[in-house]
Amino acid sequence: MNITIVGTGYVGLVTGTTLAELGNTVYCVDIDAKKVERMKEGVVPIYEPGLEEMFLRNIQAQRLFFTTDIKEVLGKSEVIYLALPTPPGEDGSADLSYVLSVANQIGELLMEYKVIVNKSTVPVGTADKVRETIASKTSVEFDVVSNPEFLREGFAVEDSMNPARVIVGSESEKAQEIMAKIYQPFTNTGIPIIFMDEKSSELTKYAANSFLAVKITFMNEIANYCEKVGADVDKVRLGMGSDDRIGHRFLFPGIGYGGSCFPKDVKALIKSGKQEGFDFQILEATEEVNHAQKIILVSEIEKYFEGNLKGKKIAMWGLAFKANTDDIREASSLDNIKLLLEKGAEITAYDSIAEENVRNVLGDQISYAQDMYSTLENADCLLIATEWSEFKNPNFELMAQKMKSKVIFDGRNMFALEQLEDTGFFYKSIGRKTLK
Repeated sequence: MNITIVGTGYVGLVTGTTLAELGNTVYCVDIDAKKVERMKEGVVPIYEPGLEEMFLRNIQAQRLFFTTDIKEVLGKSEVIYLALPTPPGEDGSADLSYVLSVANQIGELLMEYKVIVNKSTVPVGTADKVRETIASKTSVEFDVVSNPEFLREGFAVEDSMNPARVIVGSESEKAQEIMAKIYQPFTNTGIPIIFMDEKSSELTKYAANSFLAVKITFMNEIANYCEKVGADVDKVRLGMGSDDRIGHRFLFPGIGYGGSCFPKDVKALIKSGKQEGFDFQILEATEEVNHAQKIILVSEIEKYFEGNLKGKKIAMWGLAFKANTDDIREASSLDNIKLLLEKGAEITAYDSIAEENVRNVLGDQISYAQDMYSTLENADCLLIATEWSEFKNPNFELMAQKMKSKVIFDGRNMFALEQLEDTGFFYKSIGRKTLK
């Protein structure tokens, strides 16, 4: 099948590459001419493990193409995926201007039946708005489908090639048949495709992400309470996770969630609720708790240094909002850096993948190290903000030699307490006893 993907951000590029891998001919459209030229040359514009290999394979197989001209490829394709940004506005609502602008453009160009697929995360009712926008420009038959993505950054290739389910929102039998054909390679292996109406599909994405944000935040609250009463959150987590009604995933405490999805989707669902006169009280509390959780270790660092951080040299391991991505959107590292700088601290950070993105935001407000150990030179303490695998089994003797003080604040619970008990380090993590 011939498919056009409009937008080559994270969702669009992964979706387009996956659909090409499934044997389709895919045309990816983006307004950024320089980005399109780089992709034509085989340069993947985002960091995602496993994506580059699949990307290059499908370019070489002539199943994956790139252009800035939607008119050039619209007539070639039976299905048009919209994978466009829906950034939060100042009030938290999703900005649909990119989606509706392209819908307007499609309406002006439409000459024959197409299926228009909303792949972006969009508020309930967006399919109706896209349908109305296109219909205002053409009398040609078309269908609008909601087909939300459920990709985890850092595992997007795995998730795209082996999804837990495929959600398709459409009440058109014709559109359902076409979408079933696209995803037949998945359903042939037992992966379910779930058909529903467009509004239910749109809400399913928001509901799923918001529920996971709540789950993470609840576990962080439990971790904070563990510290008050002397319980160990690792043991509590194992006990909870062994209940198959709860499961082990998303129960790891830390310094809050970030990224491109959870913060944006929680805000958007809260705003959508208010527009209908409905208050998502749990989600409002989740936002508030998560904001405080992201910087919870700053007060602990300040307490350790008796309220004076001026001139203190703080090493930071990790800048991405989580491991296996270069994404720094809503990253806890940035919240910590901002607050620590305000308090007079000096920061040297290391993250080989996300460093460039942070440089683009912070410039020379902080220093950057070339490896995890050089970050520690004369550091008064170490703050771990991202759970990169390379941090899991460090050389503690080397760390002690390089650091001015043997002090670690671990926002991701990277180490078992037993690893540090005999090392002489002060070690403060989340929801566990502090080693002194």
